[in-house]
Amino acid sequence: MPVLEELLAASAALHHHLCPRQVLGVRMGLAGGAWLGLALPQTDKRLLTVVETDGCVIDGLAVATGCRVSRRTMRVLDFGKVAATLVDTQTGRAVRVAPQPGARHRARDYAPDAQSRWEAYLLGYQRMPAQELLLVRRVVLSVSLEKLLSKEGRCAQCDLCGEEIFNEREVSRAGQTLCRACAGERYYQES
Repeated sequence: MPVLEELLAASAALHHHLCPRQVLGVRMGLAGGAWLGLALPQTDKRLLTVVETDGCVIDGLAVATGCRVSRRTMRVLDFGKVAATLVDTQTGRAVRVAPQPGARHRARDYAPDAQSRWEAYLLGYQRMPAQELLLVRRVVLSVSLEKLLSKEGRCAQCDLCGEEIFNEREVSRAGQTLCRACAGERYYQES
C-alpha cells in the first residue's frame, strides 16, 4: 500500500496543488479501506465510494481508494459535507467516514509552526492520529446496493424527450418510461 506521502503527492499532481481537503480525502479513504479490510487503492471494482460533497476532497478520495466517477465506483451525492461512505460491494458492509467534530480547531495543535490557518489545516490533518482526526462509523445503506450500482450498459429511451437513459436510471410513471428530468427532477429550464 502506498504511504500517505505518496498518495498526497499523487493527489497534488491531479489537483495541481495540495490543499487540506485533499489530505482529508486521502486519510478518509485509507481509514475506510482499513475498516473494511480492503487493500487500497483498488484495481478492481469491489469498493464503491459515495461522497457527500464536490470539490477537493474527491481528488484525495479517488487517489486513496482507486474509485472514480468514470469507473462507476464513486457517486457524488452533494449534501455539502466532507464525508464519504465506503461500501464493500461483495459483502455489503459499509462505513461512513467524516472529520471528527473539532478537528479543524485541533489541527493547529499539530502544526504550531504553521504561518496561517490554512497551513495549520494542511499540516495538522497530515499529522493528527486517525482516531483524533476522523469519525468512522459502521452504517447500513438505506438504498439497496443493487440500485446504487445499477446494471452497466442497460439502455432505455425517454417517451417524452426521446433521449437515451443508461444504467437503469429511468423512471416508470403511468405506463411511460421517463428520464429523471421529464419525471420532474430537472435542474435546468430550456430557454
